[in-house]
Amino acid sequence: MNYPLTAESGPDDLPRTLRREKEAREREAREREAAERAQAQRETLPMGPAIASEAQHSTSERDGSMYAMPDPSYIPVAEPTMPASVQRFDVPFMHLVVFFLKAVIAAIPALFVLGVILWFAGQLLQTFFPWLVKAQILIHFPN
Repeated sequence: MNYPLTAESGPDDLPRTLRREKEAREREAREREAAERAQAQRETLPMGPAIASEAQHSTSERDGSMYAMPDPSYIPVAEPTMPASVQRFDVPFMHLVVFFLKAVIAAIPALFVLGVILWFAGQLLQTFFPWLVKAQILIHFPN
């Protein structure tokens, strides 16, 4: 099959979804025109007085039988939950080892940050509340 290189001489050079959308719009326009032509033909046919049909439409619109109405007795129910229990959790041993090694490596900076935060909190407490400090460990190195 020989495909043209430009869209001028061949089929549309559009993605499939855009082409489908374009075709759907064209189909809707054709259907709308056909419905209008059919309506125009129906209006030209001798069907008797149009007053009776208008009266029928107005009564059906008033009582609501023309439209689908939701059932007032319907109560929406959430999707039923299925009871489940985990019987086995199968993870290869090496995957667990790698995961926990990553967790240990990730915890080291967090411990440093936590230590610095606690040290600053202790210094702040010692500055503003010196009577709270009962014991202090002092390490002396002899000369």
